[in-house]
Amino acid sequence: MKKYWDRRDFIKQSAAAVATMGMASPISSLLSSCSPNKGLTATADSVILLFMAGGMAHTETFDPKKYTPFTKGMQSDSVLSTFKSVPTALDGIHFSEGLESIGGIIDRGSLIRSYVAADLGHILHTRHQYHFHTCYEPPQSVTVPHMGSWISKELGPLNKVIPSFINIGQRFEVGEGEELKAFHSAGFLGSEHGPFLIPDPTSGLDSVRPPVGMSTKRFESRNQLYNQLLSESAMGEFGSDYQKESLKRSMEQAYILLNSPEAKAFDINLEPKESYDTYNTGKFGLGCLMAKRLVEEGARFITVTSEYEPFMNWDTHDNGHTRIAEMKKRIDAPISQLIKDLEKSGKLDSTIVIVASEFSRDMLTEGRPDLKVKDQVEVPDIINDMKNYGMHRHFTDGCSMLLFGGGIKKGHVYGKTADERPCKSIEKPIRIDGVHQTIYHALGISPDTNYEIEQRPFYTTPDGKGLAELDLLAKK
Repeated sequence: MKKYWDRRDFIKQSAAAVATMGMASPISSLLSSCSPNKGLTATADSVILLFMAGGMAHTETFDPKKYTPFTKGMQSDSVLSTFKSVPTALDGIHFSEGLESIGGIIDRGSLIRSYVAADLGHILHTRHQYHFHTCYEPPQSVTVPHMGSWISKELGPLNKVIPSFINIGQRFEVGEGEELKAFHSAGFLGSEHGPFLIPDPTSGLDSVRPPVGMSTKRFESRNQLYNQLLSESAMGEFGSDYQKESLKRSMEQAYILLNSPEAKAFDINLEPKESYDTYNTGKFGLGCLMAKRLVEEGARFITVTSEYEPFMNWDTHDNGHTRIAEMKKRIDAPISQLIKDLEKSGKLDSTIVIVASEFSRDMLTEGRPDLKVKDQVEVPDIINDMKNYGMHRHFTDGCSMLLFGGGIKKGHVYGKTADERPCKSIEKPIRIDGVHQTIYHALGISPDTNYEIEQRPFYTTPDGKGLAELDLLAKK
């Protein structure tokens, strides 16, 4: 091993490390596939996932229970919901106070009240988020593709200029950043199917143009240098033809986007002021606005996240009531406006919109009633301080999810949770493989879709056993 490095060696080895990390999966000589369609008729061609990162309590949002107002000296086990319930567009169905706008458009979609998150031992947000987005429990021997990457690979771009998979709103410089990166990947499917990252929608246009002060000619020169470094890297020397071509195609796609008129879709400042103001509840709301613009321009899969940062946003280890009240202000108007705008433009019929979180929360139960795990926050038996009023513990046995558009049933309620603690799923429990296969089914992607990795088939859901929940679909 060299003790001293010259500049060329340093650049070469750095490029090798970057290329290897970007590949993040075993190098195979051939990525072989088995993707029979089996006669599926697609009812959707694009997806928007609105992810409530951090653990959105079902009893405080889309599945309210008995309301218990705050009083000093109250018993913590008496608290089921800290908000009043309000009627929705569906007869007999109530949401939690603060979600009136979403309640007004729930007749356009389906409400799932019985999502059951996985039992992954000691509960960590990024482990459950990895499982939600990939359908696989970590760790795995290969880098597992994100759902958006599977969709990009199987269906390709709707608009060859717009990236097929776009992720809006998540930074990786916050806590657990490396763990978050682990599932923001296309893995063995190739770099061209990985997420196009936009951490902040207010600077989205900066993602598709050269840095300030860099001329087009200089950018082209850098692109040529990059291709040279790639050919001399570990990827260039040892990578399969598939991986090398995929990485080159990802760079070529970025270059094409840079010079295309479609790049304006990333500039939310071009939106009419009235529309902009409706969405402008913060970074998440403006992310919804960007998602609307991008799906109308031909994006295939878009994630907008409320962003996971430990002890922030939906990660309500304290001050649960007051912080959830703030989160509702951020999501209520943008989500409902997104559905209305897609409906108005005619895109809702072909676009599935998902509102979901990695798990729920409860005042007392960590995990689930029959499989409790170590408590991560202390909740006093008697509540005297407002900071202890709200749902602070992670709960995996009853979560809410919303689905709209793209062949999803309208005005439909799926599943049920108990009205008394533990407020767990008691009818039609659905797990993540069922959610993924329902989305794939609507997109016309067969449950048998797989690729041979490490001399074994690797499916969209573990062992290819996931089944679509046809009761959520208007056309089975």
